[in-house]
Amino acid sequence: MQSYDLVIIGAGPIGLACGIEAQRAGLRYLILEKGTLVNSLYHYPANMTFFSTSERLEIGGVPFVSNNAKPTRAEALEYYRRVAETFGLDIHFYETVDRIRPASSGGYEIDTDKGLYSAENIALATGFYDLPVTLGIPGESLPKVTHYYAEPHPYYRQKVVVVGANNSAVDAALETWRKGAEVSMVIRESGIGERVKYWVRPDIVNRIEEGSIKAYFESELTEIRPHEVDIRTPEGPITIPNDFVIAATGYQPNIAFLQQTGVELSNDGKFYPAYNPDTQESNLPGLYLAGVVCGGMDTHVWFIENSRIHAEKIVRDIVAKRGPAAIR
Repeated sequence: MQSYDLVIIGAGPIGLACGIEAQRAGLRYLILEKGTLVNSLYHYPANMTFFSTSERLEIGGVPFVSNNAKPTRAEALEYYRRVAETFGLDIHFYETVDRIRPASSGGYEIDTDKGLYSAENIALATGFYDLPVTLGIPGESLPKVTHYYAEPHPYYRQKVVVVGANNSAVDAALETWRKGAEVSMVIRESGIGERVKYWVRPDIVNRIEEGSIKAYFESELTEIRPHEVDIRTPEGPITIPNDFVIAATGYQPNIAFLQQTGVELSNDGKFYPAYNPDTQESNLPGLYLAGVVCGGMDTHVWFIENSRIHAEKIVRDIVAKRGPAAIR
């Protein structure tokens, strides 16, 4: 069993930031990632543009130079690869953490699908993009339904229903429509979401107003079948022909994994994890939380921009506990 001062779970931007800070502090560290580097960003739509400017996505003091005012997914993937190479970060890819348990001698033992590790401290930087918020309706498991929109080409000349009204839904609706799809949007609210990127909002509003994209506001999808869907609207239930459903309903952290690990969660349905905001340490000694996982189900609180500092807090606390002799 390999032993470390800090094991970081998740190789997203915040997990990488934790690794950089651990390396700078001279800690023995390891990053475990169940997918590829910045796995969540990799699964973003191919043509996605970030809301933030590039400097707000920087970590480790490595400049993020973009050709655009707002960086693209491709530029972000290139940047974080460069960061990982610049620091020579120790990352195990495609290794899934199955269980974390307290070790009898202190610290933690980490079981993965490839090995067993011992860590004095753990930083959970697991994000939330892996588990979609489901609709919970009949037909959601059909092959024509996806919670992960990638690119518009497969939807050419297809009847597409997009569920949702925020950035992911709007991007999917506009891109697929522009590539030849017949697009309908099913939206619970009375309008397009307030968080939609300001340069995209006029586009989707105009397409809806002119009738190019049909929008059913204050409506819900109630059933999906191979060639049609049912929608509950303010005027009553309707059925429309359909080939594909893109359910852009958002994502959630792995609540079950947090509970299994022993992290205390709020009982208000938001599942806010317990942690000290000064150190990021959870209710479990030596187990820290970093990044968007700190927001529970409220996934619009933490982003790369405002959670980069979590890495500094975590490593600072670990070093302080170990004493001056541990600082190199």
